[in-house]
Amino acid sequence: MSAATALLKFGKPPETASKDAEQHALHPELSSAHVRFIGLGKTYAGQSAPALEGIDLNIQRGEIFGIIGRSGAGKSSLIRTINRLEQPTTGRVLIDQVDIGAFDEDRLVRLRRRIGMIFQHFNLMSAKTVWQNVELPLKVAGVAKAERQRKVAELLALVGLEHKHHAYPAQLSGGQKQRVGIARALVHDPDILLCDEATSALDPETTASILDLLRDINQRLGLTIVLITHEMAVIRDICQRVVVLEHGRIVEQGAVWQVFGNPRHEVSKTLLAPLQAALPAELQARLQPQPGSVDAALVLNLRVSGSERQAPELSTLFARLGGRISLLQGSIEPIQGRPLGQLLVSVANSPHPAEQIIERARQWATQVEVLGYVD
Repeated sequence: MSAATALLKFGKPPETASKDAEQHALHPELSSAHVRFIGLGKTYAGQSAPALEGIDLNIQRGEIFGIIGRSGAGKSSLIRTINRLEQPTTGRVLIDQVDIGAFDEDRLVRLRRRIGMIFQHFNLMSAKTVWQNVELPLKVAGVAKAERQRKVAELLALVGLEHKHHAYPAQLSGGQKQRVGIARALVHDPDILLCDEATSALDPETTASILDLLRDINQRLGLTIVLITHEMAVIRDICQRVVVLEHGRIVEQGAVWQVFGNPRHEVSKTLLAPLQAALPAELQARLQPQPGSVDAALVLNLRVSGSERQAPELSTLFARLGGRISLLQGSIEPIQGRPLGQLLVSVANSPHPAEQIIERARQWATQVEVLGYVD
């Protein structure tokens, strides 16, 4: 069956099916996309500026995909079009190559059971126990009692709360509440899991445990996870790819290591800034644009962007620069198996002039920034 014929099976007009088939021929990865946004736009009543505009994006089956941006960037609007809680004003959303825009109520119900969702503030019913909160969607769907009991027990074990099934939400920690929310989102065996700022209300330690759980669920169940957040650390720790939104438009996207290693848009750089160590105030006060003496040390900020899979060796850097090298600050860590980070170094008494030191540093680091001199 040709791509155009397959697309026509879902009721698309011939011209749309033909256009999609042409796109698939040029970009084979689109055929395997679990979720696709095509020219997506959303404008709310009473607002002149669109919440989303011109979104073209594909999310692959089984990946953990991050959507990040500042408040008001359009993250929640975008993720809610996947389960049609928001109806786009323009463009299309395709799931498994099927346009969900024309779904009637019955098809929407079936679609939403394939898509689990967890929230920032848990959305648990305070008067129901952990067991009852997880069981409720199954009751609403008319699932038999024996099957409900089997499913709830299985999910509470999966999220590590089998010993809390009689507890009420008020008796749980924030992390435990979110685990209940995750179990509830999985009751219908979805193949997509949407996470709307799922860790924003949690402390760092609890956030790490929830991210570990989501990673485990992704690997065990093969779920596609779409995660929105304003925290770059969350994207770094769990996602394979990321898209950056600003004013409802995509400003940057790619593999996490690429966006983190070489952010191109100012918004990406701003969001990444909290993950980067600030220049120590004492050093900042001593920096001069020109050397004050022959013994002045040149201060360089060296960035490693992950373009090479092997971590660069410090011994090679020191040999290239010569003289007395001091490591002032910095770190390099693996992201998706690639070394990323930055080092702040000073170079004094080198046999090479400053211009050669900088050029030699560029042979080791991806980016070299000259900060000045200190005596």
